[in-house]
Amino acid sequence: MDKIFDQLEGLLDRYNELQELMSDPEVINDTKRYMKLSKEEADMRDVVAAFKKYKELKKSIADSDEILRETDDAEMQALAKDELNESKEELDKVEHDITLLMLPKDPNDDKNIIMEIRGAAGGDEASLFAGDLLSMYSKYAEKQGWSFEIIDENDTEVGGYKDVAVMITGNRVYSKLKYENGAHRVQRVPATESAGRVHTSTATVAIMPEYDEVDVDIDPKDIRTDVYRSSGAGGQHINKTSSAVRMTHLPTGIVVAMQDQRSQQQNREKAMQILRSRVYDYYESQNQSEYDEQRKSAVGTGDRSERIRTYNYPQNRVTDHRIGLSLNKLDRIMNGDLDEIIDALVVFDQTKKLEQIESGETKLF
Repeated sequence: MDKIFDQLEGLLDRYNELQELMSDPEVINDTKRYMKLSKEEADMRDVVAAFKKYKELKKSIADSDEILRETDDAEMQALAKDELNESKEELDKVEHDITLLMLPKDPNDDKNIIMEIRGAAGGDEASLFAGDLLSMYSKYAEKQGWSFEIIDENDTEVGGYKDVAVMITGNRVYSKLKYENGAHRVQRVPATESAGRVHTSTATVAIMPEYDEVDVDIDPKDIRTDVYRSSGAGGQHINKTSSAVRMTHLPTGIVVAMQDQRSQQQNREKAMQILRSRVYDYYESQNQSEYDEQRKSAVGTGDRSERIRTYNYPQNRVTDHRIGLSLNKLDRIMNGDLDEIIDALVVFDQTKKLEQIESGETKLF
């Protein structure tokens, strides 16, 4: 912990410097600089307050120890012991709070997400499993009070999905679902299997933060937009007008087609939302060293070929391979009860990040 609190001393110095700068008329008149400094100050505020409390408690403990050493007065000693015990108890809590507050924050944690689920190895069974995952995340989103909207889908005759994209909006969606990025494996007897043999299939889940124009600047010249008549449901209006939109980002070759909305403008907006996220995700993954360091956490949130979890139906078991967690409650998990898995992943990730701070590999802010 010593290395951590050495960093906190430096952080406190920087916080005091920021407050002085923000009261400087020259800085106040420079709106862009003032906003940048304000954000930096706000990001530090909670951990600085906790560290100041920590220092107060350490002083209180030292004062109580001194009284116990230097006085023979029974009443004074009793008061000092009570004060010492209370301060030590509170200090433990403040230290825990600090360790959580000081962890590097993912700038995307507050964002909404676009989730793409694709049937992978396993044919029809993989597409059915993709549909099961979609249902699981839909139920989890409902329990969280989030909005869950299918924005693009390519279903199959057997009732599953070759691929499906959804937008999930609400409070800190990315912070909880970013760990779902990867390959999900299912082991079960398919409905079409007459011999009762267990098959293994996979589906991949991609989690992309939703970006707006401020976050991701895409040159309009780099986008080719084609419009065409929708082939989907929606009645005569949607089929007689060119409401469907296909956007191609020329530098990357990323294509987004959207026809599910009722108007061309709505399809343009949805397509652009997906395109921004895919383009950003593409460029992040190209810079592999930075990608591994910043986007792929200790429990793995980056490599979609990584098998992260197995859903074993015969044994009613779900296993997350990144943290070695197995739960014999697959039925509840598929019903959206994902909290136990996600909480365990968050704690594991926090522990790894804290170890990096203590070793000096990562610095605060």
